[in-house]
Amino acid sequence: MSIGLLGTKIGMTQIFKNDGSCIPVTVLKIGPCIITQIKTKSSDGYNAIQIGYSQTNRNFLNKAQLGHLDKTNSPPVKYLHEYHINSPNEFNTGQIISVNDLKIGHKINIQGNSIGKGFAGYQKRHHFSRGPMSHGCKNHRQPGSIGAGTTPGRVFPGKKMAGRLGGKKTTIKNLEIMDINSEQNFILVKGSVPGKPGSIISIQTS
Repeated sequence: MSIGLLGTKIGMTQIFKNDGSCIPVTVLKIGPCIITQIKTKSSDGYNAIQIGYSQTNRNFLNKAQLGHLDKTNSPPVKYLHEYHINSPNEFNTGQIISVNDLKIGHKINIQGNSIGKGFAGYQKRHHFSRGPMSHGCKNHRQPGSIGAGTTPGRVFPGKKMAGRLGGKKTTIKNLEIMDINSEQNFILVKGSVPGKPGSIISIQTS
């Protein structure tokens, strides 16, 4: 069955294999998460589970959020996320999902918001080449032509130009689980993960 969990990115480090090779890994604190709602085709039109993460004080939630959680006697949680599933009969409301449901060597998909870098230019955002740096040249980091003149007389949508860079939902697929610490709910995954340390990430197995 497909397992979905929420967690927090801790940071990056490296581990060494027996042959001495170095592997960059990301440390993630995953769960424990609680199932707050189960959706079925008969009631909602599709099969899904909603999980909650990071238990908090009731005073930090509004009445709508508390009313939703109180329907299933769920504790106040800060984050909610929904995962599509095939068979909702395998899950129960109030069920706890933790790193114990993961295994070393499995591949997971990790989704998070990439680091926002603000308004960026052409070279940084789209890897454009710069202009000549010689004396008298005035187009060092200019965009150049952005389209024809009279025909069509406009700039086509999707033209690569300067703009907001980063801060978007990004998914990295097939990251291998290198190690699991069940006591502290930590896992090590090979490679990098979107976002800054402390950001919320979502993982899903297949």
